[in-house]
Amino acid sequence: MDRRAMMMGGAAAAIAAAGGLWYINQPKTTQIANVTDASTGDADFSSINEMVMGDDDAPIKMTEYASFTCSHCANFHRTVFKDLKSDYIDTGKVQFTYRDVYFDQFGLWAAMIARCEPTRFFGIADMLYNQQRDWIGNQDPAGIADRLRKIGLVSGLEADAIDACLADEEKARTLVAWWQNNSQTYDVTATPTLFIDGEKHSNMSYSDLRAILDAKLES
Repeated sequence: MDRRAMMMGGAAAAIAAAGGLWYINQPKTTQIANVTDASTGDADFSSINEMVMGDDDAPIKMTEYASFTCSHCANFHRTVFKDLKSDYIDTGKVQFTYRDVYFDQFGLWAAMIARCEPTRFFGIADMLYNQQRDWIGNQDPAGIADRLRKIGLVSGLEADAIDACLADEEKARTLVAWWQNNSQTYDVTATPTLFIDGEKHSNMSYSDLRAILDAKLES
């Protein structure tokens, strides 16, 4: 999904949304007023867990930038990622890193649920993508927050932990700054965006991805 035109507005919405439940509970007049600095210059990203799957010694390193609210990302995870995992990640050929993109506030909330307990991240990510249409629904913020809580509960998270993760304003701000820094550093303007051994690629079919990976393995 090419969102170049939405980058600034989407990032602003995500910053305004920092804190998950904090955002929902604020009067509309104060949703943006309390978060005005989008600077990444002084941000400390050491608290952010990189979500990595696969062998550290894998010959190919692959990173995906994706948003939990992106329909193309959901399709990629349903039709490409499952084969990528079984054929290349699980077999030690590819080490895969997933990095969040926050084009909107709901993608940020979903990531905060998925990141609530890092060991559960990829399982929750699968649920978020497989149930994307259901939890986004009519884009009502309160309804989305409730459905995200339910996904967290089904995944095994405790209710108190879910609420604490959604209400963590500092973490939300750090995640948004991290994403903005990644966007600027790697010129990520669409989702999904793939980096294979540092080479940037746009969304593709599994057959096209397999051809790239196999050529690298044979070289």
